Amino acid sequence: MEQPWFNPDGWPLLAQFLSASLQPDLSAELLMITVDATLVTLAYAVCGTFLSVLLGLVGGLGSSAIWWELVLPGQKGIWLVLRGLLAIPRGIHEIIWGIFFVNLWGLDPLVAVVAIALPFGAITAKVFSEILDETPRQPLLTLIQSGVSPFVAVVYGLLPQAFLNLLSYGFYRFECSLRSAAVLGIIGAGGLGYQILLSLQSLRYNQLWTFFYALLLLNGTVDLLSALLRRRLGCTPRIALPQGKLRSVRPQGPVLLVVSLGLGLLVPFCFWYIHPDVSKLWAPHTGELLAQLGQSAFPPELTMTTLQQLLPLALQTLGMSVLAILVAGVGGVLLSFPAASNFRRFLGMDAPWGWLFLLGVRGVLLLFRTIPAPIWALVFLFVLFPGILPGALALGIHNLGILGRLMAEGIENLDQRPLQALPGASPLVVFSYGVLPATLPGALAYTLYRWEVCMRETVLVGLVGAGGLGRLLSEQLSSFDYRGMTATLSVLILLTFLVDVLSTQVRNQLRYGINTRKSGIIKGGS
Repeated sequence: MEQPWFNPDGWPLLAQFLSASLQPDLSAELLMITVDATLVTLAYAVCGTFLSVLLGLVGGLGSSAIWWELVLPGQKGIWLVLRGLLAIPRGIHEIIWGIFFVNLWGLDPLVAVVAIALPFGAITAKVFSEILDETPRQPLLTLIQSGVSPFVAVVYGLLPQAFLNLLSYGFYRFECSLRSAAVLGIIGAGGLGYQILLSLQSLRYNQLWTFFYALLLLNGTVDLLSALLRRRLGCTPRIALPQGKLRSVRPQGPVLLVVSLGLGLLVPFCFWYIHPDVSKLWAPHTGELLAQLGQSAFPPELTMTTLQQLLPLALQTLGMSVLAILVAGVGGVLLSFPAASNFRRFLGMDAPWGWLFLLGVRGVLLLFRTIPAPIWALVFLFVLFPGILPGALALGIHNLGILGRLMAEGIENLDQRPLQALPGASPLVVFSYGVLPATLPGALAYTLYRWEVCMRETVLVGLVGAGGLGRLLSEQLSSFDYRGMTATLSVLILLTFLVDVLSTQVRNQLRYGINTRKSGIIKGGS
């Protein structure tokens, strides 16, 4: 008999949860807890982003093709090994790193900082290497031809051109770190995520919504400031659309100085506020525990019985990620147009209510991406039985909020020339023949990029009972089956790697198609 999907007994709990959103707990005691938890979450994100950008700069330069072509030619084998090694930390979700570091250092704030910095550093290195490889090389080659050493040429001829593109992605990575800092509260790391978990476990929904609103305010403020700073600095969108070589941009001195001073004050303050015990990184006890964990986790348990158990769960995880990215991609496209500030002009809707509609859609996207995916999964588990459906919906809703905002930024940065070639056309014609064809390739590229992230995040929803490899990991962690956990993580990393390769290949084809089409237009026009 087929297991039912819906649980009708959960509707009263869901109604209670939603009704509490209108009556958040605003008592003085809880507000003090909320302020402290908000600052802790912000500090985790700032410190984690700072370290991940440092790691990303080193790893991105060392794994870029341009570095190995000019500075260390003839060493392609080492380059491939480095890129392969970077795939390992980014294939493991930060919450798994957090659980691992808790076993080493306890509930020290260092756990959250390093759990964010390590996988995000690997992700940042990958993106930074792509940015460096796509940055115009003429100034770099000119310096080399004039006798400057390759290393100095890269520092003075390549990095300045790519600077604002790197900075733009750094802003995006900070917004991701905020969401991860909230998620890490689930393992007891503190901050708003931890308070949300406590309130949810005790069914104190009024307190829960207080923490939700604080998280919304924090994410919304960071999103707004990030957009304003990037606009003033002349940065590209947070993830550049696949349109070939990135344009080089020149930093605006006064604004850049203010940003530098702000970061110079914010980063030390955040490290001071959470005071992580960094000495644990090189403490002898850490090395001893690492050796013990290594002996317990290796070799991984890859028996025939284990593989027979992992294969169907791997297929469930893959199916969950595909369903999630379909929900996120389709929903993101539909909501990205009304979330773009220039969409009203495309359709000739300059009435005041258009602004209210814009703010409403952006508020929905902010809510979707602010609430962590595990919390969405628990909400869906009110009315759905455990399985891949609540997990896929949770991941889909969360990533819909992220994709919708990224796609909206892409629409706001569209080339206006094709639209100006339709004078006197109706708004519907402008949208159908001008906006939509220019938007869909970028939207598909965003979606494919996010698919890899969805694969990693299946662990999150699995840990709260939504199915797939994440649920097996939860069982292995509770039973201290480290060899089994290593085998499960190996399968998850392999899946993430395959999704990454497929996504990259399709995005490269999109880039090639766009460049070919542009070349044909130029030749036809000349």
